[in-house]
Amino acid sequence: PTTIQAPFLEQFTSDWQERWTPSEATKKTAVGGETFSYVGKWSVEEPFKEVSIVGDKGLVAKDKATHHAISAPIAKPVNPKGKTLVVQYEAKFQKVGNCGGGYVKLLEEGALANKEFSDTTPWVIMFGPDLTCPGTKVHFIFRHQNPVTKEWEEKHLKTAPSPVIDDLTKLYTLIVNPDNTYKVLIDDEVASEGSLLEDFSPAVNPDKEIDDPEDKKPGDWVDEAQIRDPTAVKPDDWDEDEPFQIVDEDAEMPEGWLVDEPKEIPDPDAIKPEEWDDEEDGDWIPPMVRNPKCEEAPGCGTWTKPMKTNPKYKGKWEAPLIDNPAYKGVWAPRKIPNPNYYEDLHPADLHPIGAVGYEIWTMTEDIMFDNVYVGHSVEDAKKLAEETWYVKHKVEKAVRDAEAAETKAKIDAEAKAKKAAGDENVLARLKEDPAGFVREKVMDFVEDVQEEGPMAALQSNPQVGGAIIASLLTLFGALGAIFGIVGSSAQPVVKSVKKTDSSPAAAAGAKKTPNEN
Repeated sequence: PTTIQAPFLEQFTSDWQERWTPSEATKKTAVGGETFSYVGKWSVEEPFKEVSIVGDKGLVAKDKATHHAISAPIAKPVNPKGKTLVVQYEAKFQKVGNCGGGYVKLLEEGALANKEFSDTTPWVIMFGPDLTCPGTKVHFIFRHQNPVTKEWEEKHLKTAPSPVIDDLTKLYTLIVNPDNTYKVLIDDEVASEGSLLEDFSPAVNPDKEIDDPEDKKPGDWVDEAQIRDPTAVKPDDWDEDEPFQIVDEDAEMPEGWLVDEPKEIPDPDAIKPEEWDDEEDGDWIPPMVRNPKCEEAPGCGTWTKPMKTNPKYKGKWEAPLIDNPAYKGVWAPRKIPNPNYYEDLHPADLHPIGAVGYEIWTMTEDIMFDNVYVGHSVEDAKKLAEETWYVKHKVEKAVRDAEAAETKAKIDAEAKAKKAAGDENVLARLKEDPAGFVREKVMDFVEDVQEEGPMAALQSNPQVGGAIIASLLTLFGALGAIFGIVGSSAQPVVKSVKKTDSSPAAAAGAKKTPNEN
């Protein structure tokens, strides 16, 4: 157990039953008929999977499709007035989740934390996750009393965070400051923050003025901004009987249309079952299949001219809209001072808190709660999280990562085995009909190019695309070599010339070579 001190700190040690009381309440209708009872069982036990901290246990709502309720008193009520209020606890949906709640209620001072705890027990704050089917949100609701009427009203956070619910332990923290600001943290990260005066519905402070309930709209009030022009007349050439579509008389039957071919034919490959008895079952008729001749033609059977939009169609005539000369504007009742108006500038001064409870309905069993903190120290709540949740989260995350890696390795191995089997099948087909196999692959690649583009086709069929490119390069290379040989000009032949006595004499003064002597 931790050494941290707080007005309320629960780690569900062996003596937990001395503090917590399961509810046995039954909610009844106005005429006394039973509607539901809190029959859900509670237990303190270790988590199903990873036990990150030796001996660590949590409070578990054991049953599904039932109502659970349990509560524990706070020895000395927590008074939030002028102080920071911190609420923090862990929730773990061990079997993930379907529908149901995992939120905590902070009960009013004076509310009994006993066997009669129910949904009608007065509370100050309701905070935590709720799987709302569909959708998931983290509630932050506080009850506020109208100082004029003395009535209590629930104020709901307008934009509630939506956490991911899995089987990991989640940490939920609520901080309400004396300056009316708040923070909602999930796994020690801020998920929402703002002002109690601005972010809740209905607003803490009502409007100064309200609509006069006694004011009624006059009987002659005209609030139609536009009307049909009463002077408009339908044009003489407006024919309302013209259809929207007409037969396209200019259309011609496509060339190659097989008028005499049926769209479907008896399956030529179908075989009458051996157990078929013509006397008992009647004449056997093979199933019909699409006529293969129709696949290669524009169509089969009787050809009819298609429909086209009728250029003369105008539809039903209506007079055009014009501004209504009698229009007086949108009517609204006059405003009067709100008799219940007040201004509360300190909604963070909440009602004192006397107990902590979980009152939930859920379709998911084995929801675990642990390390509940209610107090005034953000630092102590953070330290408690470091001692508990951070330790659990590290272990759980490592286990999940290892499981994910194992699953990925299994999928990769299956894919590899499937590819190997496919490769063997490809080799067999290639050996049986090499020309047909290559033709099929090339046609598939061409279709992909037409539908997806060349780059996408190369990505999905790299072997075929690469082979085609390599073949083209080889072809172009061969053509280049052929045309280089045939079309190149012959190189000139250099002949040696033997010198004779008729060779020109050396220039005067030039040195003679030995051959010139």
